[in-house]
Amino acid sequence: MEEAIIEAPKSKQSTEPLENYTEEQWDIEISPKSSLFDFHLKELWRYRDLLVMFIKRDIVTTYKQTVLGPLWFVIQPILTTLTYIVIFGKIAGISTDGVPPLLFYLSGITLWNYFSGTFTATSNTFKENENIFGKVYFPRLIVPISKVVSGLIKFGIQLVLLVGVYVYYLINSEAIAPSYVLLYFPAFILVMSGLGLGAGIIFSALTTKYRDFTFLITFGIQLLMYATPVIYPVSIIPEKYKAFILANPITPIMEGFRTALFGVGSFDSMHLLYAACCTLFLLFFGILIFNRTEKTFMDTV
Repeated sequence: MEEAIIEAPKSKQSTEPLENYTEEQWDIEISPKSSLFDFHLKELWRYRDLLVMFIKRDIVTTYKQTVLGPLWFVIQPILTTLTYIVIFGKIAGISTDGVPPLLFYLSGITLWNYFSGTFTATSNTFKENENIFGKVYFPRLIVPISKVVSGLIKFGIQLVLLVGVYVYYLINSEAIAPSYVLLYFPAFILVMSGLGLGAGIIFSALTTKYRDFTFLITFGIQLLMYATPVIYPVSIIPEKYKAFILANPITPIMEGFRTALFGVGSFDSMHLLYAACCTLFLLFFGILIFNRTEKTFMDTV
């Protein structure tokens, strides 16, 4: 019986000259950054779907597998406010500038929680996402920005609580009244977001090489709260120490927020401009060292 021999067809070699081939076009080209000032901010818009996904992840996983779930967004400021009323209002007797203590402390806690939450979350960017960063490419700056936006949603929930208490006192008390400074409210939130993001990504870059900064963040944020008029008004600070408190860029935002709601405080638009300048500096410097650390952080984390 004869065996059939089947020959595979030979591939034909192209005889066309190389000049006739067109260069392939790629949708995304990954290349090392050649300049410290090459921020690639356009990529953030291109990856906006990923940003939304990270925001959803931050909100869902915060209180996942908890009994009360999102109610903790409301329970935490209420319990903290009641504690401050007893310790700083009743025992220490610290003045609240005639504002009802419940409103005074709740307003400070609501704004401070947003800054501290944003700062703490963004300061752990490289450490908490090293597995993702080492496997998949995307603009790393998306992660800290998602923390800022998800924190803004939590802030909105706590702000609804504050507004509810505020409306009650506005109807039943003559001690408070809103002022024109309320028009600055978007600027207050924008500057506070920038401060938290800028300071957070700076510490995030530093903690990849110097782990000591992780311990500094833990108690440093607590010390910063006492250097910020969260539990006291600026009016009770002695003149020789007032300059140090006003040097804190969060102070004008806190005072402006209370002035907008209660009509009392020492708000100055120049102080707000100073806070905005500090925010721009922190953001520029933070993004600068964040992008530089992004190149080599996998070798040090």
